[in-house]
Amino acid sequence: MFLIICIIVARALKDFTHCYPSSIMDPSELREKIKRFRILIIGRANAGKTTILQRVCKTQENPEIYNSAGEKIDPAVLMTSRERGEHDIENEMVFRNNPGFIFHDSRGFEAGGQSEFDKVKAFIARRSKERSLSDRIHIIWYCIPMDEDSRSFTEAEVKFFSQCDTGSIPVIVLFTKFDALYDDEFAELISKGVSRKDAEALAPHYAKEAFTNGPQLKLLYNRKGNQRPPRCHICLPDMDKDSADCGPLIERTAETLNDDTLKQLFVSTQRTTLELCMRCAVERSLALHLDSTQAISSRIFGKSNSQILEDLGKWFPRTTIVRLIIFASMLT
Repeated sequence: MFLIICIIVARALKDFTHCYPSSIMDPSELREKIKRFRILIIGRANAGKTTILQRVCKTQENPEIYNSAGEKIDPAVLMTSRERGEHDIENEMVFRNNPGFIFHDSRGFEAGGQSEFDKVKAFIARRSKERSLSDRIHIIWYCIPMDEDSRSFTEAEVKFFSQCDTGSIPVIVLFTKFDALYDDEFAELISKGVSRKDAEALAPHYAKEAFTNGPQLKLLYNRKGNQRPPRCHICLPDMDKDSADCGPLIERTAETLNDDTLKQLFVSTQRTTLELCMRCAVERSLALHLDSTQAISSRIFGKSNSQILEDLGKWFPRTTIVRLIIFASMLT
């Protein structure tokens, strides 16, 4: 692990000409201040929201639900409420496999009714202004499915991006079930005489190209009719498969967070990509210790390697922090 980090350091510092400000917090201090990373996920029914959250938390289990008082809600009671069309956006979803994330679901918002929209709008406005950073919504994932029956924006989606002020909370649009577009391109290629093998290989590229030039993105980022466009978007295919990779979503979310404290919390909470932990550690931690005019190897293996590894560890999940501490003890 340590050697891998050193290699990444060397590559990253080739063109390194400036240092980032020191804003790295101790993990225990960070958890005490913010506790957990809070995400609001919005989208229609059957947009694949729960599946995405399961992938992010690396589990197949359903989340546990807690009310705003922190009391666990009985699943039977919750099911009865859903059957009556009742849903409380204040409820918190937590997966036991990674309790570092708290998710809020806007279930019912996709109906497009004004009352549902007003509830979501009020929730976002209130949570964006909470005094405690721990109680704020840190990012919004808005899911829009791309399967055949759902490619046009609904009234709820148009209303959200034209009227809902999210303040400083960044919004990322997740185009889910994106592999449905692959099927269209595959059929088109087959009709043109392309072999099945080549069509399977080419379909994803053609689908992404067609989508990039299609109406969805033009509408989403058109400021004339859409005054509050998202910060960015990402296309997520095959999330229902066991081999699904939510790494791109994790990477994009980390890139979108401008606040270093929240970025550190998110990166150290996610358990999907260790490479992201390494890169952030290099960019935000080692830059504070390494002088680009000095030899990298002598600086890393010198007297300050314990402090370097300690700061590196602040970007990693706890299991990896333990390994870094062991490395530090061996090198000092």
